[in-house]
Amino acid sequence: MNSEPRRGLYGVSLFGGLFEAGSVTIDDDAWLQAMLDTEAALARAAERAGLALPGSGAAVTSIAKVSFMDNASLGVSAAAAGNPIPALVKAMTGLVPSGAAQAIHLGATSQDIIDTAAMLLARQAIDATLADLAAAAESCARLTREHAATLMSGRTLLQQAVPITFGLVTAGWLTALDEARCQLRCSRARLAIQYGGAAGTLAPLGSKGVAVAQLLAEELDLPVPVLPWHTNRLRVLEIAAALTAACAALGKIARDVTLLSQTEVAEVAESAPGGSSTMPHKQNPVAAIVLLGHAKQAPHLYAALASAAEQELQRAAGAWHAEWLPLTRLLSLTTSASGWATRLLSGLRVDAARMQVNLGLTHGLPLAEQVAGLLAPKIGRLRAHELIARASARAVSDGVSLAEALCSDEESSARLAASNISRDQLDAALDPGSYLGSAGSFIAAALAAHSSASSEQQ
Repeated sequence: MNSEPRRGLYGVSLFGGLFEAGSVTIDDDAWLQAMLDTEAALARAAERAGLALPGSGAAVTSIAKVSFMDNASLGVSAAAAGNPIPALVKAMTGLVPSGAAQAIHLGATSQDIIDTAAMLLARQAIDATLADLAAAAESCARLTREHAATLMSGRTLLQQAVPITFGLVTAGWLTALDEARCQLRCSRARLAIQYGGAAGTLAPLGSKGVAVAQLLAEELDLPVPVLPWHTNRLRVLEIAAALTAACAALGKIARDVTLLSQTEVAEVAESAPGGSSTMPHKQNPVAAIVLLGHAKQAPHLYAALASAAEQELQRAAGAWHAEWLPLTRLLSLTTSASGWATRLLSGLRVDAARMQVNLGLTHGLPLAEQVAGLLAPKIGRLRAHELIARASARAVSDGVSLAEALCSDEESSARLAASNISRDQLDAALDPGSYLGSAGSFIAAALAAHSSASSEQQ
């Protein structure tokens, strides 16, 4: 993981290492290279279409490198023009022979270049995220297999509920990751070039507009859309929604880890916890914390993109510009979050013994539902529920087990006897392993679905 601070869209960052855990960084240099790649591809397409001199495409491609550009100068000029493309075209034109200059920006408008560059960056980010999510899912699958029978307390509203297994927890993580991968792959299929010229007609190219668009798409290995999508931003929203969904799935995992790694719970721990600036004893779940810090920003970034999606007429005034920063940030956060997730899950330590201890803290209360089920056929479900609820309250107030509270109470003891429920049967009902329902089947289904999804991607 790169821990060096970077200069770019957000200036020098003391937090660069936190937000660059992934294999792709979306910053000013990445944007600039994507725009240069788009202009170079357009030059090659123009030459192939017979609209530029032979060798023009190669000449433009040879100078389409960030190292040839002055970022600071482009930034100043971008402020004057409203976007960086006019200055970029001027800079590129000055670096190629005059005969090749006509191939630069042929028929395009600034939005064509920036939107297509955004698609290139989205492809990089999605591919990197998909790779990390696949690795994270494999870690979840391994944990699911290893802990399919590891008993723990299921918790609802942050209170102990009924017994589950840790394998069921990780199966839930696994399924969410696989669903996020599926959604990301669908959004990747929506990537497409943008090439419509000033108002979506490619009028400067006459009858060759569609042909040049097809050639540009070939050069960039991106699909050709049905129409230029200058003010139809559904494509951007679909990509952003998939990224946000991935962050949600990752955030869920991170939140569970932070809760389960609390000192008083201590059921899981990260393999490389972090320390504190003041407390030498601290073992903080750093990967989960940073991952949550990423994931919590995604919904707001998606909301910004959604609010910008309503755009007027053929080209937007301001709404399009409002997309750049939130989209950049969302791409960066998602790739980084998925990178942190691989670190978190690959070394997650599971304390099965502590899970067993925590499950026993309430002396049978998580099995109250099963005991009520034993009585229900004789006295009715609601009456059984009320009876066991009172016994549970007594168990807590008196500091005894649920079995003791039931057997020491005259009414509940009589009800058990009338229902022909012996103490051995009661003790059996209070065995956590006897009340897992379909957990095993659900785990098997999650693993089978994961295996099928992984096979389809090979």
